[in-house]
Amino acid sequence: MTDSTHDRLLIIDFGSQVTQLIARRLRELNVYCEIHPFNKVDDAFLKSFAPKAVIFSGGPASVFADGAPMPPKGVFDLGVPILGICYGQQVMMHCLGGKVERGHGTAEFGRAYVTPTAATHPVLSGWFDTDDGHGGREQVWMSHGDHVSEIAPGFQVLGTSPNAPFAITANPKRHFYAVQFHPEVHHTPKGAKLYENFVRLAGFKGDWTMGAYREEAIRKIREQVGDEKVICGLSGGVDSSVAAVLIHEAIGDQLTCVFVDHGLLRLGEAEQVVTMFRDHYNMPLIHADESDLFLGALEGVSDPEVKRKTIGRLFIEVFEKHAKSIGGAKFLAQGTLYPDVIESVSFSGGPSVTIKSHHNVGGLPEKMGMKLVEPLRELFKDEVRALGRELGLPAQFIGRHPFPGPGLAIRCPGEITREKLDILRRADAVYIDQIRKHGLYDDIWQAFAAILPMKTVGVMGDGRTYDYALALRAVTSVDGMTADYYPFTHDFLGETATRIINEVQGVNRVFYDCTSKPPGTIELE
Repeated sequence: MTDSTHDRLLIIDFGSQVTQLIARRLRELNVYCEIHPFNKVDDAFLKSFAPKAVIFSGGPASVFADGAPMPPKGVFDLGVPILGICYGQQVMMHCLGGKVERGHGTAEFGRAYVTPTAATHPVLSGWFDTDDGHGGREQVWMSHGDHVSEIAPGFQVLGTSPNAPFAITANPKRHFYAVQFHPEVHHTPKGAKLYENFVRLAGFKGDWTMGAYREEAIRKIREQVGDEKVICGLSGGVDSSVAAVLIHEAIGDQLTCVFVDHGLLRLGEAEQVVTMFRDHYNMPLIHADESDLFLGALEGVSDPEVKRKTIGRLFIEVFEKHAKSIGGAKFLAQGTLYPDVIESVSFSGGPSVTIKSHHNVGGLPEKMGMKLVEPLRELFKDEVRALGRELGLPAQFIGRHPFPGPGLAIRCPGEITREKLDILRRADAVYIDQIRKHGLYDDIWQAFAAILPMKTVGVMGDGRTYDYALALRAVTSVDGMTADYYPFTHDFLGETATRIINEVQGVNRVFYDCTSKPPGTIELE
């Protein structure tokens, strides 16, 4: 998506898992930016894009590797400020005459502390706090094996860490800056300030807003779709609802929404979603009950990747069937977000690692009869909610906890059965009811129950039971890329476990999952 009415910042992606967080930090500063993979950026692209500044992302490669990702040589002659992050610093030094070395005891992974040198520069304005009791040092997040051993000519050192003597460097004359750490992640507390200083020095006005994104997205949808028909996979969650309303604003009655009941929904979900959407928006909506199709195909399947890909394939088959029923829709619209994309495939087509397939990304068949329309593909969840408010969606839409497309399939590790799904639906309903009764729903990013692939011995009354164990999960997050468990009180957990065991036949034990992301993911599969 290119917007010629705003100053543009180019992020050259070298394959980092957190490249999109750079864009998110910049969007918070109302700076228009685009991410493009290193192997798609050449001198002709630079001339056409005409960036006002450039950022090199991190990445998993080594500058010494055969075919190591490199920027086009012309980027250094644009005369615009450049900021290199982690691998971006290393590649900058490598290209401009410095030296990079491997290992030798200077690898750093995790929390580190950077202290300022005698040199000062506006790029660090307000960054080091000399009153923090630590002599002005600042916490950062490192993740590197190679390290810069000699800075390029014209650069000076602005900050050091125990294992990164050139943690912050700058060439003031050319407005080139480079850091070994990741200022975009939460664990670099003042990272946003570094980006704020950089874009201010680059002369950005900060005039790009969610209203601007809305206008540009509508223009792009109209250009892509033309006068063809579109069907939208509607789940009733925030993502698909915002996508549907945005697309409807762009093309009106060319859009038909399809709500697929795959038999993996929560208790009362289908009726709630269909009623809620029809009550608020006057657009065609098909309620497709395909539970037998999905549950039949998933019978005996326990591998989580097979589950996701099977569900993805069946979704497409259902969408293609209904596309024909309305006279031949050429496009399928989905509420795919960036965290879905980065966990399934590299955003850039580059070397970032697949974490898990998402049904609407990694699960799509190679040959599909429709083209995709995904206007939210580069947004995080909090940005989607902001866009929803911009579009005037009701608070009950915007504030809903995320619910995955594969539904309860990925909250049922191991083989899926109708009995386990029924137990899970009723237990999850009790859990969410508890959260609402205690006024905690809006404090939690996502909460759900999962039925574990095991049975345990219990005692009820004077009798022995041998029933399923249940796991409860609740996390706090901003964008879904990282998350921490919600710190329920023991009283809450005890009360909730008691209710579930008393009210849901088939469960005799309840656990609470206190794993963060990373190392875990939010969903169990």
